[in-house]
Amino acid sequence: MRPLPTAFFQRPAEVVARELLGARIVSQLGSTSLVGTICETEAYLGRDDPASHAYQGRRHNGNQNLYGPPGTWYVYRSYGIHWCANLVCGRPAPGGAVLLRGVLPLEGIALMRRRRGGIADRLLANGPGKLCQALGITKALDGAPMRRSAVLVALGGAVRGEVRVTPRIGITKAVDWPLRFVLAKG
Repeated sequence: MRPLPTAFFQRPAEVVARELLGARIVSQLGSTSLVGTICETEAYLGRDDPASHAYQGRRHNGNQNLYGPPGTWYVYRSYGIHWCANLVCGRPAPGGAVLLRGVLPLEGIALMRRRRGGIADRLLANGPGKLCQALGITKALDGAPMRRSAVLVALGGAVRGEVRVTPRIGITKAVDWPLRFVLAKG
Protein backbone atom coordinates (compact mmCIF):
# COMPACT_ATOMS: atom_id res chain seq x y z
CA MET A 1 0.00 0.00 0.00
CA ARG A 2 1.19 3.49 -0.78
CA PRO A 3 0.94 5.84 2.20
CA LEU A 4 -1.11 9.00 1.98
CA PRO A 5 0.89 11.96 0.65
CA THR A 6 2.09 14.67 3.00
CA ALA A 7 -0.23 17.11 1.20
CA PHE A 8 -3.20 15.15 2.59
CA PHE A 9 -2.22 16.38 6.07
CA GLN A 10 -1.53 19.99 5.05
CA ARG A 11 -5.20 20.83 5.63
CA PRO A 12 -7.35 21.65 8.65
CA ALA A 13 -7.57 18.83 11.19
CA GLU A 14 -11.37 18.58 10.94
CA VAL A 15 -11.14 17.96 7.17
CA VAL A 16 -8.39 15.37 7.59
CA ALA A 17 -10.26 13.64 10.45
CA ARG A 18 -13.36 13.12 8.33
CA GLU A 19 -11.40 12.01 5.26
CA LEU A 20 -9.35 9.47 7.22
CA LEU A 21 -12.51 7.42 7.74
CA GLY A 22 -12.26 4.32 5.58
CA ALA A 23 -8.47 4.65 5.19
CA ARG A 24 -6.31 1.63 5.95
CA ILE A 25 -3.73 1.61 8.72
CA VAL A 26 -0.90 -0.89 8.34
CA SER A 27 1.40 -1.65 11.27
CA GLN A 28 4.62 -3.45 10.44
CA LEU A 29 6.20 -3.09 13.88
CA GLY A 30 6.91 -6.82 14.08
CA SER A 31 7.05 -9.82 11.80
CA THR A 32 3.27 -9.76 11.21
CA SER A 33 1.52 -7.05 9.21
CA LEU A 34 -1.54 -5.75 11.02
CA VAL A 35 -4.18 -4.02 8.92
CA GLY A 36 -7.39 -2.24 9.84
CA THR A 37 -9.87 0.30 8.55
CA ILE A 38 -10.00 3.61 10.39
CA CYS A 39 -13.57 4.01 11.63
CA GLU A 40 -13.33 6.75 14.29
CA THR A 41 -11.28 9.93 14.58
CA GLU A 42 -11.24 13.21 16.48
CA ALA A 43 -9.87 16.55 15.35
CA TYR A 44 -7.85 18.83 17.63
CA LEU A 45 -7.42 22.32 16.22
CA GLY A 46 -4.21 23.44 17.88
CA ARG A 47 -3.60 26.87 19.38
CA ASP A 48 -7.26 27.97 19.67
CA ASP A 49 -8.67 24.63 20.87
CA PRO A 50 -8.85 24.35 24.70
CA ALA A 51 -8.77 20.53 24.43
CA SER A 52 -5.60 20.50 22.32
CA HIS A 53 -2.15 19.83 23.75
CA ALA A 54 -1.10 22.89 21.71
CA TYR A 55 -3.68 25.23 23.28
CA GLN A 56 -2.34 28.80 23.49
CA GLY A 57 0.93 27.64 21.96
CA ARG A 58 1.95 25.44 24.92
CA ARG A 59 5.23 23.64 24.34
CA HIS A 60 7.06 21.15 26.52
CA ASN A 61 9.19 18.05 26.05
CA GLY A 62 6.13 15.80 25.76
CA ASN A 63 4.37 17.67 22.94
CA GLN A 64 7.22 18.91 20.71
CA ASN A 65 6.29 16.53 17.89
CA LEU A 66 2.79 17.99 17.80
CA TYR A 67 4.47 21.01 16.19
CA GLY A 68 6.21 18.83 13.59
CA PRO A 69 5.52 18.81 9.86
CA PRO A 70 2.10 17.64 8.62
CA GLY A 71 1.92 13.87 8.45
CA THR A 72 4.15 13.37 11.50
CA TRP A 73 3.12 10.95 14.24
CA TYR A 74 2.39 12.50 17.65
CA VAL A 75 2.10 9.73 20.25
CA TYR A 76 1.48 10.48 23.91
CA ARG A 77 0.47 8.63 27.06
CA SER A 78 -3.08 9.22 28.26
CA TYR A 79 -3.63 9.17 32.03
CA GLY A 80 -0.20 7.53 32.33
CA ILE A 81 -1.68 4.27 31.03
CA HIS A 82 -2.54 4.18 27.31
CA TRP A 83 -0.66 5.34 24.21
CA CYS A 84 -2.68 7.55 21.85
CA ALA A 85 -1.69 7.99 18.19
CA ASN A 86 -2.27 11.24 16.31
CA LEU A 87 -1.25 12.56 12.93
CA VAL A 88 -0.16 16.20 12.78
CA CYS A 89 -2.14 18.45 10.42
CA GLY A 90 -1.02 21.67 8.82
CA ARG A 91 -3.57 24.42 9.01
CA PRO A 92 -4.99 26.77 10.13
CA ALA A 93 -2.99 26.90 13.39
CA PRO A 94 0.16 25.04 14.42
CA GLY A 95 -0.38 22.05 16.66
CA GLY A 96 -3.45 20.67 14.90
CA ALA A 97 -3.77 16.89 14.85
CA VAL A 98 -6.14 13.98 14.34
CA LEU A 99 -6.48 11.38 17.08
CA LEU A 100 -7.10 7.87 15.77
CA ARG A 101 -9.89 6.59 18.00
CA GLY A 102 -10.98 3.34 16.38
CA VAL A 103 -10.00 0.73 13.80
CA LEU A 104 -11.88 -2.25 12.39
CA PRO A 105 -9.30 -5.10 12.27
CA LEU A 106 -8.83 -6.77 8.88
CA GLU A 107 -5.52 -8.70 8.97
CA GLY A 108 -3.30 -9.97 11.75
CA ILE A 109 -6.25 -10.41 14.07
CA ALA A 110 -4.68 -13.33 15.97
CA LEU A 111 -1.76 -11.11 17.06
CA MET A 112 -4.14 -8.29 17.96
CA ARG A 113 -6.08 -10.74 20.15
CA ARG A 114 -2.89 -11.81 21.94
CA ARG A 115 -1.84 -8.21 22.52
CA ARG A 116 -5.28 -7.35 23.87
CA GLY A 117 -5.65 -10.41 26.12
CA GLY A 118 -8.03 -12.47 24.00
CA ILE A 119 -11.02 -10.14 24.24
CA ALA A 120 -13.88 -10.11 21.72
CA ASP A 121 -12.89 -9.01 18.21
CA ARG A 122 -15.30 -6.07 18.25
CA LEU A 123 -13.37 -4.65 21.23
CA LEU A 124 -9.83 -5.12 19.86
CA ALA A 125 -9.28 -1.55 18.65
CA ASN A 126 -12.43 0.42 19.55
CA GLY A 127 -10.68 3.18 21.48
CA PRO A 128 -7.44 5.10 21.11
CA GLY A 129 -5.53 3.14 23.78
CA LYS A 130 -6.90 -0.20 22.59
CA LEU A 131 -5.98 0.69 19.00
CA CYS A 132 -2.37 1.41 19.98
CA GLN A 133 -2.09 -1.75 22.05
CA ALA A 134 -3.57 -3.92 19.27
CA LEU A 135 -1.28 -2.40 16.59
CA GLY A 136 1.83 -2.26 18.82
CA ILE A 137 2.08 1.55 18.72
CA THR A 138 4.23 3.11 21.46
CA LYS A 139 6.15 6.32 22.11
CA ALA A 140 8.86 4.98 19.76
CA LEU A 141 6.67 6.14 16.84
CA ASP A 142 6.40 9.71 18.19
CA GLY A 143 7.94 12.23 15.80
CA ALA A 144 8.32 9.81 12.90
CA PRO A 145 7.13 10.97 9.48
CA MET A 146 4.20 8.63 8.76
CA ARG A 147 5.34 7.99 5.17
CA ARG A 148 8.68 6.58 6.38
CA SER A 149 7.49 4.84 9.54
CA ALA A 150 6.55 1.25 10.38
CA VAL A 151 2.91 2.36 10.71
CA LEU A 152 1.44 3.64 7.46
CA VAL A 153 -1.94 5.11 6.56
CA ALA A 154 -3.17 4.55 3.01
CA LEU A 155 -6.38 5.15 1.12
CA GLY A 156 -8.88 2.39 1.66
CA GLY A 157 -11.92 1.40 -0.31
CA ALA A 158 -14.98 3.52 -0.75
CA VAL A 159 -16.50 4.63 2.55
CA ARG A 160 -19.58 2.56 3.20
CA GLY A 161 -22.11 3.74 5.71
CA GLU A 162 -23.02 7.05 7.21
CA VAL A 163 -20.48 9.39 8.74
CA ARG A 164 -21.71 10.58 12.11
CA VAL A 165 -20.34 13.81 13.56
CA THR A 166 -20.55 14.15 17.34
CA PRO A 167 -18.88 16.05 20.14
CA ARG A 168 -15.50 14.68 21.20
CA ILE A 169 -15.44 12.26 24.10
CA GLY A 170 -13.12 11.57 27.02
CA ILE A 171 -12.09 15.22 27.46
CA THR A 172 -13.08 17.99 29.87
CA LYS A 173 -12.66 21.14 27.73
CA ALA A 174 -14.54 22.14 24.57
CA VAL A 175 -16.57 18.97 25.00
CA ASP A 176 -19.44 20.24 22.85
CA TRP A 177 -17.34 20.89 19.73
CA PRO A 178 -18.52 18.53 16.94
CA LEU A 179 -15.09 17.18 16.01
CA ARG A 180 -15.52 13.41 16.45
CA PHE A 181 -16.13 11.48 13.23
CA VAL A 182 -17.48 7.93 13.26
CA LEU A 183 -18.11 5.60 10.37
CA ALA A 184 -21.49 4.10 11.20
CA LYS A 185 -22.13 0.58 9.92
CA GLY A 186 -23.89 0.70 6.59
